[in-house]
Amino acid sequence: MTAQLFRCAALASFLTLAAVAAALASVPAARGEAGERPFLSGNQRIMDRMMQGMAVKPTGDVDADFAAMMIPHHEGAIEMAVLELRYGRNEQLRRIAQEIVVDQQQEIGAMRLALGQPLPPSAPAPTQGE
Repeated sequence: MTAQLFRCAALASFLTLAAVAAALASVPAARGEAGERPFLSGNQRIMDRMMQGMAVKPTGDVDADFAAMMIPHHEGAIEMAVLELRYGRNEQLRRIAQEIVVDQQQEIGAMRLALGQPLPPSAPAPTQGE
């Protein structure tokens, strides 16, 4: 992959995710305990899946092992940020959550490209369809 191709892929990903994150950030947040319950249960599911995904058997290739552990970590961060966008009320934290969605997605792509792995097929951003 050339650096230019990577920059194009990263920019396309950024533009899509940024637009979706911005749209989701404008949705009014759930209030009170009713909003906290789905946040907490969703966060627990995300944490369990992330921890399981990070439990990688070493392959002897430090770079591949690093990416294999970090990609599920980043995916978990994206999912947690989406929960903040759905249920959070603090505008500063919601902006940070928007940035997490974009930044972590780009970093996942960068790790895959650094290892010569293909980028995943185009799919809706994790915040689309809300």
